[in-house]
Amino acid sequence: MNNSPIGVFDSGMGGLSVASEILKVLPEESVAYFADFAHVPYGERPYSEIRSFALAISEFLVSRGAKAIVMACNVSSAVAMDTVRERFPRIPVIGMIKSGAKAAVAAAAGKPVGVLATTGTIKSKAYDAEIAKLAPEIPVFGVGCPRFVPLVEAGKTHSPEAMEAAREYAEPLTKADCGTIVLGCTHYPFLADAVRAAAPKAKLINPAEEAASYLKQTLERLDLLSAEKTGDKFYASGENKNFLTLGSEFLGEEIHAVKYVTL
Repeated sequence: MNNSPIGVFDSGMGGLSVASEILKVLPEESVAYFADFAHVPYGERPYSEIRSFALAISEFLVSRGAKAIVMACNVSSAVAMDTVRERFPRIPVIGMIKSGAKAAVAAAAGKPVGVLATTGTIKSKAYDAEIAKLAPEIPVFGVGCPRFVPLVEAGKTHSPEAMEAAREYAEPLTKADCGTIVLGCTHYPFLADAVRAAAPKAKLINPAEEAASYLKQTLERLDLLSAEKTGDKFYASGENKNFLTLGSEFLGEEIHAVKYVTL
């Protein structure tokens, strides 16, 4: 089982920011990545739908031999983590929220923390709850960013539209004196330049970095590290004409082919 892939999924290409961090810290591992293009974006959907998507995709990845599941989607991590863990109690299931909260508290130095995320993640108050567990004295300010995911999926990460959206979403966090901003959706690291320009004094937190580190520790603890790379595989529930080209740019290595799956 050690050479089995790590299952990673997201509503679209955003989770490639997580897959990229995983492959940096675990270069001998292979990733089975699932992009749910048929249902992107998740952020405005009912939580019941998100849970059903997360469970179906996890079941698919496990059927393909995944030895661990990384929910590379913040809203899925917020509302579907327990559901997936209950379904697969013997497989490590790792999400984004705790990782992002831990990194944010470490960087905040007691100042307010801002969270840019999808509407669903903000409404769940998952980051508020996790940060409160670690540092209840730190105020948390969340802003829903419905324009961000479509911009990333369209490859418009450095467009005037991206800059305009980043200024709009960052403004209330700047006014709240947030010295740290969590990029609370795995699509958002691809918009980091735009957010950084809109909030130049804030430190940006990418939860994927902490999540990849935790995944490595987990695989080491369970003696599940791979001895050799068997090859990354990519699956999608629908078509996206940018996936091979833009996805390769986001991942940092070439994606040669994608298999389309109906769940």
